[in-house]
Amino acid sequence: MRRTASPLSLVLLGLGVFLLVLAPLLAWYVEPRAKQNPIDIDSKTILTGTGSYFDTDEIETVHNKKITITRQVRGDVADSEKSGRAIWDVSTTLDTEKSLPAADPHDALLWTTERWVTNRKTNAPVHCCQEKPYIEGEAYLKFPFDVQKRDYRWWDSTLGSTITLNYQGKKKIQGYEGMQFTAKVAPAKNGTRMVPGTLVDQPERSQVLAEEWYANHGVELVVDEPTGRILYAATGIRQTLRAPGSDEDAAVLLDSKRLAFTTDTQKEQVKLAKADSRQLRLVGQTLPIGAAGAGGLLALVGVVLVVRGRPHPETSESSQQLLTI
Repeated sequence: MRRTASPLSLVLLGLGVFLLVLAPLLAWYVEPRAKQNPIDIDSKTILTGTGSYFDTDEIETVHNKKITITRQVRGDVADSEKSGRAIWDVSTTLDTEKSLPAADPHDALLWTTERWVTNRKTNAPVHCCQEKPYIEGEAYLKFPFDVQKRDYRWWDSTLGSTITLNYQGKKKIQGYEGMQFTAKVAPAKNGTRMVPGTLVDQPERSQVLAEEWYANHGVELVVDEPTGRILYAATGIRQTLRAPGSDEDAAVLLDSKRLAFTTDTQKEQVKLAKADSRQLRLVGQTLPIGAAGAGGLLALVGVVLVVRGRPHPETSESSQQLLTI
């Protein structure tokens, strides 16, 4: 008696082999392609706090006032697809209570626009596609995927250069754990501005090309480890004017010990980080492990059924002869 493989055993064996092949493809091919900076981003983050700023109506620095920073990031999908890069247009407004709610960014105390271009996989700056300004460093707006426990070079737009963010350990934001990085920025000259001499203690001169100085009381970022998304941000901006060659601040343009993500912004960033991290785990761990386990089991069952086969009676020569008599 001989045995033949049943259709079910062949189906199970084929499906098991398919899943075994699929598992490494998900881990080694699909997941790396999922770890890319998006090109269709449309995100808004808001930081608030109190501080001092130069009021152009009062022509003096006013203190203990509410300050709001709003950053809108939108992806240029068409140019991104054309270039293969992540191209993000960034609009940042700094508002006081006088300019909020802002119908026009021109009404803000300060408004800047940037065009940030990155390698979608590494998050490294790419200098093309009408990038503005020329940005360096490893991180800006977000960190690379799979954030490491080390220091990072962060682009500080106000300084116009990179600063070193020091890793401080883990910290929870809205109950979700991230990686904390901090830095301080010592006073540094970052530009010049023509102002009335009285602003920089030179009343005898009608106009003076004053020096702009920038410092930061403290930068704090809490970052999602798998995605590099910023869960929480705080900054302590100080911008002043000095007379040419002076080592003393003559006028304060902006000074706040701490401007930080609002609670709503934190919750939204955590929500997005959870969703992105879940998707990466799905294609990088859950599905490959599940496919490998199920594939191995199905292949084993299929092999057993093939080996056992289905019994099929054999007709002997003598039996054939008897049948013909």
